[in-house]
Amino acid sequence: MKQLLKTIIITSFFSSLLAIGSFVGLLYGLKNTGVDFGVMNFLSQYLPEKVIERETIREPQIIEKYIPQTTQEQIIVDIVKKSQDSVVSVVATKDLPVIEQYFIDPFQGFGNDFFSGGLQIPQYRQKGTEKKEVSSGTGFIATSDGLVLTNKHVVMEEGAEFTVIMNNGNKYPAKVLAKDPMQDIAILKIEKTNLPAVKLGDSDSIEVGQTVVAIGNALGEFKNTVSTGVVSGLFRTVTASGGGMTETLDDLIQTDAAINPGNSGGPLFNLSGEVIGINTAMSQGAQNIGFALPINKAKKDLDQVKKTGKISQPFLGVRYILINKEIQQKNNLPVDYGALIAKGENQADVAVVPCSPADKAGIMENDIILEINGKKITKDSTLSKLLQNHNIGDSIKLKIYHKGEEKIIEAILAERK
Repeated sequence: MKQLLKTIIITSFFSSLLAIGSFVGLLYGLKNTGVDFGVMNFLSQYLPEKVIERETIREPQIIEKYIPQTTQEQIIVDIVKKSQDSVVSVVATKDLPVIEQYFIDPFQGFGNDFFSGGLQIPQYRQKGTEKKEVSSGTGFIATSDGLVLTNKHVVMEEGAEFTVIMNNGNKYPAKVLAKDPMQDIAILKIEKTNLPAVKLGDSDSIEVGQTVVAIGNALGEFKNTVSTGVVSGLFRTVTASGGGMTETLDDLIQTDAAINPGNSGGPLFNLSGEVIGINTAMSQGAQNIGFALPINKAKKDLDQVKKTGKISQPFLGVRYILINKEIQQKNNLPVDYGALIAKGENQADVAVVPCSPADKAGIMENDIILEINGKKITKDSTLSKLLQNHNIGDSIKLKIYHKGEEKIIEAILAERK
């Protein structure tokens, strides 16, 4: 009986607590509804402080913006943001024949029902034409009035129409204004003004080891792909092929920033956000060896196009082999530098072009051009490079080795056709 009484008392105690808790909860709930009862105002002052002040607050979800961790990283992010609307796609389209397949019965018309209808031979015929994309590359806006720089091999497709596609998807027909006869550079024009042009830097001030940023349309599919690296070397000479052409390119910037197919014609930036090169080629069978044309060559072309509407290069008219110690020993030459005037394997590859400035100046096969205006011709200062420092019509002094003796002659540079 005592045990039962104890159980009843304990149960009653917890029931009372539950009732009081429910009553307090009810009062608090009514208070939060804004109902103004006098008894509520009276009782609420006796409610526990935590009960009165407690309320559920859901903080808005905040997605934190990524903060670059280093100054260099911030610089690269800023370059990409600033230039993303200046880098464009250059697409070539062409009317190509549409080929359809049909079948013929070789025995039809011979009056033999046994063979007729049993054999069908496929045949092909053209059914009109269809405009299709045949190539694509990258370019960048060089002037706000619509001049676009790219590689020459990007726009070499004969009979093609070219379109510049902006980062926002806008498309503009592009006219090829000029192609550099010596460099892999082309200048396009689109009819649009107030464009976001890049800032062109000075490629003569580049240092090996400095950080660079390459931007381009990788594989012709991934727009504004960004890669970073360093300047790995300077004054590189490579033989490049692409766009149906093969040519030897001098004075290239070597970089380990990834340059993939489709990146051709895109900009190579320094950390000041200036374009110092035009991405041009990559080395097959190697990793992270790419090449860019120095922007100073393109700046000279731009100036010529603005003034004359075309790109003109000075022309001397010789075919030569650059001499080094190996060439000297092999050919028993008196010097280990200079340009040996020599013909090629084909009959058309003459050593001296007839009626050229070199021909008029008296230069002959097997002569060695040692200097131009007092500057030695070496692997780092080639004949081609020295000539590009001059203009059409300039008179230059050539120091040559001719039939066992050195002499100075003059030549007036003409325009390369």
